[in-house]
Amino acid sequence: MAGLKIDGVTRRFGEFEALKQVTLEIGNGEFVAVLGPSGCGKTTLLRAIAGFEKISEGSITVGGAEVSGPGRHVPPEARNVGIVFQNYALWPHMSVAENVGYALKVAKVPRAERGRRVQEALDLVDLGAMGERRPANLSGGQRQRVALARCLVATPSLVLFDEPLANLDVHLRAAMEAEFADFHKRTGTTIVYITHDQAEAVALADRIAVMDHGRLIQFATPQELYARPANAMVAHFIANGIVLPATVLGEEQAGKVLVDVLGEQVVMDCPPGTGPRPAGVCLRPADLRLADSGGIGVAVKRAVYRGGGFRIEGHPVLRPDLEIGFDLPDPARLAAGEVARLAITGGWVLPAGQE
Repeated sequence: MAGLKIDGVTRRFGEFEALKQVTLEIGNGEFVAVLGPSGCGKTTLLRAIAGFEKISEGSITVGGAEVSGPGRHVPPEARNVGIVFQNYALWPHMSVAENVGYALKVAKVPRAERGRRVQEALDLVDLGAMGERRPANLSGGQRQRVALARCLVATPSLVLFDEPLANLDVHLRAAMEAEFADFHKRTGTTIVYITHDQAEAVALADRIAVMDHGRLIQFATPQELYARPANAMVAHFIANGIVLPATVLGEEQAGKVLVDVLGEQVVMDCPPGTGPRPAGVCLRPADLRLADSGGIGVAVKRAVYRGGGFRIEGHPVLRPDLEIGFDLPDPARLAAGEVARLAITGGWVLPAGQE
């Protein structure tokens, strides 16, 4: 196992900065997901950790040893970092055992030792009886486990996952999530898991690093990201939070403050020291309910049935320039052209300057 420290890492491609002063510290045995929209820099970060990309500034330390820094770049094969790719990268002409043991063979590990370690790795991913099969005779989930065993056989100090479930169907993805969680529990390996799928990240990770435009925006537990996003981007990105303009009316007391949201006054959670100012607020499904009167008016533009309820899209009557979407469980019904009254019962005031 090894901790990972990323300190002020920047990666430039000409004038373009794919990573911008990224700082991140991961503890021994921690499972961290790196999450963000396409082009946010998460894959570049993984490649920098693995040694496939030379960083322009900053440093990367694995298990206390600097592997990237000013004038220093340890090659990938010398970093003791394992990688599990989304496309498995298995050789079709080799058996499962040969795929798993290939790196050991190249390293001239004695045959008996190689066989023992390959069998241990296959047993660890519950493929102990499939060493003689070819990849073509395995399911997608089994191929992914072979890729994981191939990574583990070299006893890496850190394991990187590069969107490993992207090529699996929804049922296999759910099964492999459970496999990865069980693997982490049994081995205690430090894992950095790159994904664009926040459901995966929330289900698996101890903490999640949210990136956008090459920057680390927030690094926190899934619960913290959901309840207390650092800015409007995180609020929108995590579970499609609703962000609305508001005015803070008082001073923070015990983590709460009175806020005016489009004419509706609500007590909300807030960062320490919040005082009167224009603000943005993040609303989650638990913060909204349909009301017969009062609340804010929402003109319904579209209602899409999603099994067990509707996804409602529209705009506040007082702010037609804003878009708002929320879920409405059965048996309630709304149709395009109607005006719904939404009572706001809570929410989170975004930190100053992060609206």
